[in-house]
Amino acid sequence: MAESVVQLKCECKHDPWGKKGKDSIAGQLWSKTPGTGDLKDDEAYSEMWMGTYPTVPSRLLSTGELLSDYLKKNPELVGKATLETSGPEIPFLPKILSFAKSLPLQIHPDKSLAEKLHAKDPHKFGDSNHKPEIAIALSHFELFAGFKPFDEIATIMHLPPLTRYLPSSESEPSSPEINATTLRTISKTLLSLQPNIVAQTISELRALPDTHFGPQNRMIPSLLTRLKNQYSESDNGALVAALLMNYLAIGPGEAVCVPADGIHAWLSGDIVECMAQSDNVLNTGFCPRADRDDVELFGEALSFHPRGVEEYKRGQRALSGADTTSTLKSALGHLPPRQ
Repeated sequence: MAESVVQLKCECKHDPWGKKGKDSIAGQLWSKTPGTGDLKDDEAYSEMWMGTYPTVPSRLLSTGELLSDYLKKNPELVGKATLETSGPEIPFLPKILSFAKSLPLQIHPDKSLAEKLHAKDPHKFGDSNHKPEIAIALSHFELFAGFKPFDEIATIMHLPPLTRYLPSSESEPSSPEINATTLRTISKTLLSLQPNIVAQTISELRALPDTHFGPQNRMIPSLLTRLKNQYSESDNGALVAALLMNYLAIGPGEAVCVPADGIHAWLSGDIVECMAQSDNVLNTGFCPRADRDDVELFGEALSFHPRGVEEYKRGQRALSGADTTSTLKSALGHLPPRQ
């Protein structure tokens, strides 16, 4: 008879944006498993994965057996409902993330596009699943998620350094309207700019008084400076994130939910992250240009309908003791079922 509770050995990734050594909660939790060794002060510990996904799979601590193989031999452990819908596996992917600087500016394909991309290029897109995700803050958590309201984007994009990037019909002050079609065009234009043009635009924007950006967006010059220092003065992602996207800052126990086709970039913090069982991602900023995905494909996968900041927030209360479990369960309830 299988044990009802088994201790797992979960691996930790070492992406360059991860927090180092004991500053990383992901690293601290990983190091608590017997046999992992001590944390290295100069090593980045970015993501500890838990589950059966094959990229970074969990194993039984006692035997080293893959959790996926153990569940195949003991399918009753996942429960009847999960077994009927997903088979003998963990149908979601939990992670602990710790990051000192922004993760790549990214989106995850929805179910329909994921199936097409997986069929076309199974090496790059290793599964056919969508990837909606929730993140619960374990520390102060900053992020970019989704697009600002159209009226705020219109105010920003009609600043002198930016009007040249508007579609010709929208470039005049008398025509400030922004809609999903023009936002798609603006996003693709900013993501396609040459490095010297990006650097020049960021420099011009940082020289403007913060009051020029409107009452809701006075932080834009400081965000541009921060992103410039994290990556470079010529990263296209800085323009899209700081100018077009919602900036959020939440505390421990608070949560955000991002749909599969929602643009986002985690900026700083430690979080519990849970998503549908998928590792499909499209990146277009805050990463080397050679690692960026095609802008046209990015635009095809992305939803250009703004969602207000409050639409992303979930679980607005502090984590403490037994409350952790109920907060996590509440947030997981916002994940759509795997199809």
